[in-house]
Amino acid sequence: MIKTTIKNERLIAHKTECLVIFSTEEKNPSGKLAELDTKLNGIIKSSFKNKRFQGKLNQTILLNTKKPMQAEHLLLVGLGKSIEITADKLRQAAGTAAKFAEKSNLKTVSFFIPANDPANYISVALSESNESFAQTVVEGSLLSLHHFDEHKQLAKDKLSRLKKITLLTSLKSQVSSLRYSASKGQKITRAVLASRDLISQPSNIATPTYLADKAREFAKSFGMTCKVLATSDMKRLGMGALLGVAKGSEEPPVFIVLEHNGGTKNDPPVVIVGKGITFDTGGISLKPPASMDEMKMDMSGAAITLGTLSAAAALKIPLNIVGLVPASENMPSGRAIKPGDILTSMSGKTIEVLNTDAEGRLILADALTYAAKYKPKAVIDLATLTGAVIVALGHEAAAVLGNNNELILNLQKCGETTGERLWPLPIWPEHEKAIKSDIADLKNIASPGVGAGTITAGAFLKSFVGEIPWCHLDIAGTSWSSEEKPYTPKGATGFGVRLLTLFLEQEVKNNKNH
Repeated sequence: MIKTTIKNERLIAHKTECLVIFSTEEKNPSGKLAELDTKLNGIIKSSFKNKRFQGKLNQTILLNTKKPMQAEHLLLVGLGKSIEITADKLRQAAGTAAKFAEKSNLKTVSFFIPANDPANYISVALSESNESFAQTVVEGSLLSLHHFDEHKQLAKDKLSRLKKITLLTSLKSQVSSLRYSASKGQKITRAVLASRDLISQPSNIATPTYLADKAREFAKSFGMTCKVLATSDMKRLGMGALLGVAKGSEEPPVFIVLEHNGGTKNDPPVVIVGKGITFDTGGISLKPPASMDEMKMDMSGAAITLGTLSAAAALKIPLNIVGLVPASENMPSGRAIKPGDILTSMSGKTIEVLNTDAEGRLILADALTYAAKYKPKAVIDLATLTGAVIVALGHEAAAVLGNNNELILNLQKCGETTGERLWPLPIWPEHEKAIKSDIADLKNIASPGVGAGTITAGAFLKSFVGEIPWCHLDIAGTSWSSEEKPYTPKGATGFGVRLLTLFLEQEVKNNKNH
């Protein structure tokens, strides 16, 4: 992790390779920028005047500064129109700035953190969330600088990498709150990056057993408890759906139970369930070869679950939280399940398997049944479940479906703040009817022509939840990015860790208010 420090100095006196100041979209510099401009003989104002910089979102301009400033360069970054600023726009701007500095071969960068003032446009934008300006900047910059190059033969000394980020305040009274916020931002970012790394690992390394080892490692690091169920345990519990999917693979399945006991002893927990298909060939219903390599990311739900539990434990969130990960490969072999086979799930419900590539919902069925043992206050599952969600929402949002509108709304609000958008889809009686089988209790896909692939998958999962407040997040379109974004590299995004961490923090607040 890149070193992050706090400094209390005047802007003029601060020595750094690059000083970053955020600006809203306006005709002339105002506030701190205008103040600074008088000392810099108007170079900032002239950049505005000749429209080389206007403060548009993620717009940058690098100015070479000379005396009286100690900073070698001044980097202005746009936040867009002041009335439209959100926490996520600030996060994007911070990511844009950090990436710009790294690509410019700079080793140190300093962000000016303005006073936390109710009259300040950004303070107002952040007051809705649990975040502060400093936390958001730390998250945006550190998330943008993540590189997964574990498997490259690199000359490490030749790589241009940013070494240090400084948060600069001109108020001494702000130092301790900045320290707290920066530390919080680092803990959350570390969890997101751990999730990204898990998703990025190739499936010949990231097997179900590897996931179990990582879960044990996280448990040890953050004081959680971890239990891993083996095949024999799953047989004893009657997890026929999960074991059915695993049959075609040489890799043994695992069922990971990770617990953060932050609340009082008998408090019902929030249970988070993550789909852990470490590689998905589609099984006997084999996928086409194009882009099949990306199917190593079919355990994104598992990675997000492990990351969220790590964040919750690192932040010592005073809540009982359970992470459940059913993990397996989905492979074609002489032992693999076939279309038309019937599996008996842990709940006792029988499932006719019409398509072996609809395997995620099978392993989640047993995990959701297991979750009910905790008598939880809520269950949230995450899965790269359907290609249909990309048809519906593209790569801009994940779908949220569930049986509890308050839970859906709370998750949606958190997603707006963290920039991990959720869009609700319904589950109507017709959708539930569409997954009823003629020869078993359920079938794992609806009949051809029904459509609504994401919704019927959600309806299938709903059959295993009962009355517990439950939400399903289909993250198939958001967990992997084919383009670089301000604080997300190409590849694994870690979508969901920050959203769920904020949701868990809000749960604590809600508990206090009741």
